Amino acid sequence: MKHPLIDAVEKKYRRENELDFGIGETVRVTIKIVEGNKERLQDFEGVVIARKGSGLDEMFTVRRLVGNEGVERTFQTYSPLIAKIEVKRRGDVRRAKLYYLRGLSGKKARIKEKLPGRVAKQDAAA
Repeated sequence: MKHPLIDAVEKKYRRENELDFGIGETVRVTIKIVEGNKERLQDFEGVVIARKGSGLDEMFTVRRLVGNEGVERTFQTYSPLIAKIEVKRRGDVRRAKLYYLRGLSGKKARIKEKLPGRVAKQDAAA
């Protein structure tokens, strides 16, 4: 539990809309890139393989393949350089960290999609 003063200071830096994405989901992160006096937006799309930290210290790692070479990038969740984060696919995974994807390629590196309305076996039996 954090101190109430720290919570009050952090409150103004949090996003209004809560980020609703988890491990195994394919996301597109739009980043502001400043080059000289120009600013542009660039997308980085890949699978979220890890989330760590809490509050304003939270960060997440996104992995994608570029020319059969894996590229990972770690983003601060509440960074002002992140313009937006949109979820492309919901992944159905059973682990908190997907570091095992680093050693896989092709079909083995795929993640099952979480289908909306899918009922767990326990719920269906009841």
